[in-house]
Amino acid sequence: MKTQRLAAASVAALGLLLATGCTTDTPAESPDDEATTGAESGDEWFVQADYDEQLAQRDIEPEGDPNTPWLQAIEPEWIDTAEFAREGGDATLCFSNASVSNPWRVTGWITMQQQVAVLQESGAIGEFRVSDAGDDDDQQISDIQAFIDAGDCDSIIISPSTTATLTPAVEAACASGVPVIIFDRGVNTDCAVTFIHPIGGYAFGADAAEFLVDNLEPGSTVLALRILPGVDVLENRWAAAKQIFDGSELEILGNEFTGGDAAEIKNIVSQYLERGEVDGIWMDAGDGAVAAIEAFEDAGQPLPVMTGEDELSFMRKWEETGMTALAPVYSNFQWRTPIIAATMILAGEQVPAEWVLPQDPITDAELADYLERNADMPSLHYAKFGGEDLPGFPDAWRDR
Repeated sequence: MKTQRLAAASVAALGLLLATGCTTDTPAESPDDEATTGAESGDEWFVQADYDEQLAQRDIEPEGDPNTPWLQAIEPEWIDTAEFAREGGDATLCFSNASVSNPWRVTGWITMQQQVAVLQESGAIGEFRVSDAGDDDDQQISDIQAFIDAGDCDSIIISPSTTATLTPAVEAACASGVPVIIFDRGVNTDCAVTFIHPIGGYAFGADAAEFLVDNLEPGSTVLALRILPGVDVLENRWAAAKQIFDGSELEILGNEFTGGDAAEIKNIVSQYLERGEVDGIWMDAGDGAVAAIEAFEDAGQPLPVMTGEDELSFMRKWEETGMTALAPVYSNFQWRTPIIAATMILAGEQVPAEWVLPQDPITDAELADYLERNADMPSLHYAKFGGEDLPGFPDAWRDR
C-alpha cells in the first residue's frame, strides 16, 4: 500500500501547517531564494518508487466499466473480506471527514450523500453518521475516538486531515475490529481494509509540469502556486513537479503557499509580474486559479501557459480567454467509492487492498464537452464529479 511511509517527513511538513506565516507579502529578492515560499519540502516528500509507479499507472487501462469510473481499479490486488460479513442490510456507516473547507470537498460531499441515499433506499445500509473536523487534527482525532467508543459503527470511513498526525487515530480505529476505509488522503499505516484514491499526487503534479515543459520555450519562467503544506497528496504534487522542472530548461521563480485564497493568489502573482515576466503558472489545485489569470489581465500582460484543475470557474475562464491550459484532475468521483466499498466489505465481497481509481486530466480537446455537460452547474463545481446518474442530479449540486 502506498500510504506514504515517510513519517519523519510528515512531521516536518506538519510543522509548517501549524506555522502562521507560510508566505510574506513580498516575493524573494532572487529567483533562487526560497525564503518566502513557505518551504522547499519536495525532496522530503519524494519517494522514487512511488513516483515511478504513479507515472506508469497513467498509461495502464483500469479494470472495470469506463462508464462507472468510481468502480474501476488500476492493477488491483483483491483481498478477502469474509471476516467482516454481517447479516442484514441495516449497517451503520460512520464517516470522519477532514472538512468541507474547499469547493472540491463540497462537491465530493454532495456526491457522497447522494450515493448514501441510493443505498439507503435499496436497504443496503441504514444509518449514516458523519463528523466534520473543520481541518482540525485534534478535532478529527476526537471524532474518530468517539466513533470507536460508541461501539456501534459497522464500518468507519476516514478522510484524514493530515498524514502523520492522524495515523495513530486510524490505527486505533483499526484495532477496534470494525473495517476501516481510508480515502482521498493517506496515512502512515496500511491497517485499513482498503485505501481508496485516484492515482495520486505525483501523477497530478507530473501532468501539470509536463504540460508546461511541453508548451513553453526553454528559459521561460514559471511561478508555482500551492495551497498548504503537510498533506501527502499536495506535497507529492510539488515533489513530482520539482523532479520534472529540475530536468528542464525552465526557470522556476518560486513556489508560494496561498491557502487557496483568491486575494492572496492575485496579490502574489501581481508582485511577481511587477518584477518581470511570468510565462507559466503551475498550481497544485484549482482554487483561486481565476484570480491568478485576473492578475495578468489587470497588469496588461500576456496570459500564461497554465495548469489549474477541473473546477468550472477555471475551465470557463480558459474557454473565454482561449489561453493555453490544462486541467489536471484528482478525481472527485472518488467520494462515491468508500460508501460502495463499505457495502461490499460488509457483504464479505472482495475489494482491492489499494483501490486506485483512474485520474485523467481534461485537455483543450475535451474542454467544450465537459463544459456542456456541466453547463447548469455553479462555478465552484468540479467537472469530473461522477454523479450524473444519481437521483439528485442536477439539483443537489446546482443548488448547494
